[in-house]
Amino acid sequence: MRDTRTAPRRISRRQWLAAALPLWGAGSLVASGAGMARAASAMDVWKAPDCGCCQHWVQHMQANGFELAVHDSGNNAVRARLGLPQKWGSCHTALIGGYLVEGHVPASDVRTLLRQRPKALGLAVPGMPIGSPGMDGPEYGRRHTPYDVLLIAHDGSARVFSSHPAPDQHHRQP
Repeated sequence: MRDTRTAPRRISRRQWLAAALPLWGAGSLVASGAGMARAASAMDVWKAPDCGCCQHWVQHMQANGFELAVHDSGNNAVRARLGLPQKWGSCHTALIGGYLVEGHVPASDVRTLLRQRPKALGLAVPGMPIGSPGMDGPEYGRRHTPYDVLLIAHDGSARVFSSHPAPDQHHRQP
């Protein structure tokens, strides 16, 4: 007699996160067709309620066409739950299309991530580099330090995804 049962289907971490996060009350990503379509352009963001640079980053993402659901509950718990090592941390954490986005990542890099769909946990800009989106307002004196956006692997390792050099100092007006 032939066994007609099928083996359990293995799902990826990304699929698991997309299905599990709504159950944790963390957002509106669902593993249905409509939910996955929303996931491609919609982002859940966790930040402290009084963080100005986080709010400026949210505005940067909205100005670049992303739909955001903002959770003013801090980001430490969600960052730990998603498996991001503390050394890659920053002041806000986002989730889009099954990818984690940590810190002041430019919208253009998020678009590239979603287009390329690498096997990774997501992107991170550790710390709060001056000149990155959200850290680029007049209160920072229009300064800009070079920084890298890191692609974080599922094992917690990282490699440079993109580099953002400081503007050419010779072309600045005093």
